[in-house]
Amino acid sequence: MNSLIAAALAFVGLHFLLSHPLRAPLVKALGARGFLGLYSGVALVTFFWMVRAFGRVEPQPLWWVAGDLVWLAASAAMLVGAVLFVGSLFGNPAFPNPTAREPMVPAPGGVFAITRHPMMWGFALWALVHLAVSPTDANAVLTGAILILALVGAWLQDRKKQRLQPASWPEWQARTSYFPFAAQISGRAPWTLGGGRALIGGAAVWIVATKLHIVLGGAMEAGIWRWVSIG
Repeated sequence: MNSLIAAALAFVGLHFLLSHPLRAPLVKALGARGFLGLYSGVALVTFFWMVRAFGRVEPQPLWWVAGDLVWLAASAAMLVGAVLFVGSLFGNPAFPNPTAREPMVPAPGGVFAITRHPMMWGFALWALVHLAVSPTDANAVLTGAILILALVGAWLQDRKKQRLQPASWPEWQARTSYFPFAAQISGRAPWTLGGGRALIGGAAVWIVATKLHIVLGGAMEAGIWRWVSIG
């Protein structure tokens, strides 16, 4: 557990340090592309350290036993997370911009009409779902690190983008929402499911990932495969 806690702190802390207070001096020293390489390398090393440490933790007692209702809600939430994640891969204005030129921000569409941070919310839903169905001390550390990085990171990203893209990001924020569907609930945007590309791609990722859940390290079958058996 000590190694897992240390890895989780390094994973989250170094992300925040590199993204914010250390970003400007490192970009000046390494250039934009060099900084992105360093950032990506640190992220991968600390992530795999955290996953490896998690895998070495001895089996722990569950805080509660997840029944079928919990699994059903978790499976539905994970489908939403998959749709948000896949949709975020297309035309995301929050992606790093090594050219340092301020891009034109388009009208929000697809999953960005649901939330301006669909990738981060996809990760957050993954963390919440996996803690709900497997609530242990170790899993709380692992999923808590990912949840904090996703949601606090998204909040800090808005502030950073306001500084780096002062002509476009404030308008993007005004037309979108941090919380999923908040723009729709407030009447600022029409209701949407994220678009066909996100829905089809997200459903495909969800079906495959839940089918391979045990192969990918899960302790039990997930998604529809808890109730449906093929072959």
